[in-house]
Amino acid sequence: MLVWLLDWFAPLQEQIEVHSTGDSRVYLTARIAAASVTAFLMCILLGPVVIRWLKSRFQEKIKSDSDRLNELHANKSSTPTMGGIFIVSSIVISVLIWGNLSSSLVLLGLFTLTSFALLGAFDDWVKLKSVHNGITVRQKFFIQCALAFIIGLFLYWELENQPLGHELVWPFGNITVWIGFGLIIWSVFIMVGFSNAVNLTDGLDGLACGCMIFSGAGFVVLTYLSGHKILAEYLSIPYLPGTGELSVVMGAMVGAVLGFLWFNCHPAQVFMGDTGALSIGALLSLSALATKQEVLLVIVGGVFVVETLSVIFQVGWFKMTGNRIIACSPLHNHFLFKGQNEMKIVVRFWIVSALLALIAVASLKIR
Repeated sequence: MLVWLLDWFAPLQEQIEVHSTGDSRVYLTARIAAASVTAFLMCILLGPVVIRWLKSRFQEKIKSDSDRLNELHANKSSTPTMGGIFIVSSIVISVLIWGNLSSSLVLLGLFTLTSFALLGAFDDWVKLKSVHNGITVRQKFFIQCALAFIIGLFLYWELENQPLGHELVWPFGNITVWIGFGLIIWSVFIMVGFSNAVNLTDGLDGLACGCMIFSGAGFVVLTYLSGHKILAEYLSIPYLPGTGELSVVMGAMVGAVLGFLWFNCHPAQVFMGDTGALSIGALLSLSALATKQEVLLVIVGGVFVVETLSVIFQVGWFKMTGNRIIACSPLHNHFLFKGQNEMKIVVRFWIVSALLALIAVASLKIR
């Protein structure tokens, strides 16, 4: 919105950053920072109001197949959930102010965020307002796939005339494989997988939020660099004009999640629920798909990947042998079962996430 206003009232002028990034006369770096701060402040302001409203209507029900896990999480019962409402609201408001709404990637980012948030909110609402444990896994998976297919289709059109637009890129050596229409199926796989990965990680106070701050910050950098011709060429990464605008959306996401962590840190006053986890996970995966950095997504979001793999291997191994690989999946529950303090587990996962983000960004220069 601010970009439109300045484009309307301000005289046309040349700036170095306009030519190097395709950005508006409002410097992209300044708008990223402003979007982050705005989203953070919106979360802080909306938090108390939304938490009071959620507490009267949507309180978490701790119920799993493990009696031990129910016992360990007993103190979390009655904590309001669906807190993702004010994460998503803060991101949307911030992007509407600081984002370039003429950018199709910005609009696609907002659609991705809100559509997955609506799916998550519906699932949260069904779980809390009925005797059922939310919508069925198949129903949820089908809707996620449908949404991701639509997003992948728009991404296919957006990247159609871009260099490497319809190719998979192995970043270490820039090996490319043309997949054409397969990009849509690939988008479905990445987006559905990663949105669920974030959702699985959201099991301890502040765990998913803290890890997402570092992962999101990593992709603020990657989206900015991908849209900057000079820096992209210098670092030998795919240059995709327009992806720099997506860094404003990612910056807003990091600020909003940081603001949410204010209320979600131990002991949590609110949980994000599927409303928040699915939406920010889908948004992070969109930034990876748009910049051709899916391999770095696996590194940057390594904690989410390992948490998901721990569930897959646990279930698969149990079905084959009747035994368990770890005490309880996802992985954070294994450490909880071993008697480790919840906050110690969370902070150690944050540290790992921070290191992975640093490794991924550092790899840009050492290729």
